[in-house]
Amino acid sequence: MPSLLWVINLGCIDLNQWYARCDDVDRPDYVHFDLDPGPGATFDQVRECALVVRDALESLKMKPLVKTSGSKGIHIYVPIVRGPVQKAVWEFAKALAVTLAKQHPALMTSEYRKEKRPKGRVLVDYNQNRWGSTLASIYSVRPTPLATVSTPLEWSEVSRGARMEDFRLDNVRQRIAKIGDLWKPLLAARGRTDLSTFV
Repeated sequence: MPSLLWVINLGCIDLNQWYARCDDVDRPDYVHFDLDPGPGATFDQVRECALVVRDALESLKMKPLVKTSGSKGIHIYVPIVRGPVQKAVWEFAKALAVTLAKQHPALMTSEYRKEKRPKGRVLVDYNQNRWGSTLASIYSVRPTPLATVSTPLEWSEVSRGARMEDFRLDNVRQRIAKIGDLWKPLLAARGRTDLSTFV
């Protein structure tokens, strides 16, 4: 994972990190979901979708982390004990996304094919767990007019209505200095989910 200060000090750069360490690239260190608003969907819906996904993961005794994508959506990550291969992690993510989409059809979809995706829904994109796919790294600056930054959030901020434009190149440094790096648990040895009990 890139250094926090390195990413921020470079300015407008968009970085994507791999989901596994280089000594075993087929065994991910996390499972993640990209909540991507489709045409007609709002960021309010994205936040609502994030809370649904969080509740589902917490019901499985997982500890999800959340961040803005810096662009249009929200990313949810669960640090896992390295063990299951990439395909098994992808299968878990797909099963959860499909189940939640069936339970909340007016809010979200798991339909990956754009031509079949219903409008006004948030895509719960499980396919970012497939081989070779990546998501924007934390603290990477996105190519937007406000130089928005992919920023870790507290879940209470999601509930209160955090907006993408709240987290920008000109204020993220001060945020980190004030509240610290909320993404540390993703790399911590403790508190990881043993996904092998689900796959």
